[in-house]
Amino acid sequence: MPSVRLGPIIGLIFSAAFLGALWLTIGLRAAGWIIGGCYAVAIAILVTRAMHRTETARFGPADWVTITRAALVGGVTALTADSLTGAVPATVFVSITTAALVLDAVDGLVARRTLTASSFGARFDMEVDAFLIAVLSVYVAPMVGGWVLTIGAMRYAYVAASWVLPWMHRTPPPRYWCKVVAAIQGIVLVVVAAEVVWPWLSIAALLIALALLVESFGRDFLWLWRRRGEPLPQAGVDVAGAAQRPEALEQPLQRERV
Repeated sequence: MPSVRLGPIIGLIFSAAFLGALWLTIGLRAAGWIIGGCYAVAIAILVTRAMHRTETARFGPADWVTITRAALVGGVTALTADSLTGAVPATVFVSITTAALVLDAVDGLVARRTLTASSFGARFDMEVDAFLIAVLSVYVAPMVGGWVLTIGAMRYAYVAASWVLPWMHRTPPPRYWCKVVAAIQGIVLVVVAAEVVWPWLSIAALLIALALLVESFGRDFLWLWRRRGEPLPQAGVDVAGAAQRPEALEQPLQRERV
């Protein structure tokens, strides 16, 4: 069993407190409590295991920002669960989501300014990003149609492909365009969730975002396909591109925060 780490425990307490605050202010329902609680516990366990595997004794400054963002994503997750059984305050949902998206830039800045960027922190940041996009896709699906779930599922489908295609166990060279595309997904989804634009414009924006995502993953897939006959590096490498195995949160990632 991994030894206890203080950071994940504090994160779990913060997540529980945040869910409690939502319950007191807007009346979080049973679905929100259950899903939000399961998310908070899962994050605490996965982060603890990740710290153990990467021999990370304690959180760095940027990791505290990321765990705060993870708690906000837990609130978004809880509200999304509640939205499937009844109405939730759109203003609250959009505000929390926007804060989580803004903090995505803050933790990277803190990591660079304090010279504390790490493989653990980068992976933690990436997993929170991916889950937020998936949850947002679920939230807007009743508004625009189930096809939008493709945006949230794209990364995990890429991961699933890597389980049966060993040549995908290689990391393509980093591209700034990938970061831009990832940011676009979150921005478009939260704007659609806010319902501040015409329905046709929401659908058009989501289709463009999806097309950009397909292009980004497709380019990485093509890069890997062209090198499928080459031997893989001897050291353990993760799945290429932005797509990583869910359990890969426990493995080092040689990428700096963005």
